[in-house]
Amino acid sequence: MGRRILNDALRSIVNAEKRGKATVELRPISTVISSFLNIMKNRGYIKNFEIHDPHKVGRITVELQGRVNDCRALTYRQDIKAKDIEKYKTVKLPTRQWGYVVISTPDGVLDHEDAIRRNVGGQVLGYFH
Repeated sequence: MGRRILNDALRSIVNAEKRGKATVELRPISTVISSFLNIMKNRGYIKNFEIHDPHKVGRITVELQGRVNDCRALTYRQDIKAKDIEKYKTVKLPTRQWGYVVISTPDGVLDHEDAIRRNVGGQVLGYFH
């Protein structure tokens, strides 16, 4: 159940983008979803997101800007070493110019560029482009 929450949230974002919506509401929420959205915001794929009532079931309102083509969560959470991140990125992402692989590391949830820069590995949560 826990790993499907992230997948359902990301699929909701993709579906709203395809329909041309300006915002999408995600529920239920988790800290992993908010970390994933924070990376998407820092990389310019979404405008902003706001967490409402995080201590209960809660919801997140995400402001879209039309840049997300696809984003997926991996339900099997593959382990990856720091030296293998570049190989994994070329397999999963369509081109070298855009897209990010999101990895849960001991330093927190990072995209592949930050993980390579810090030389840490972890578990692959998903990717977006």
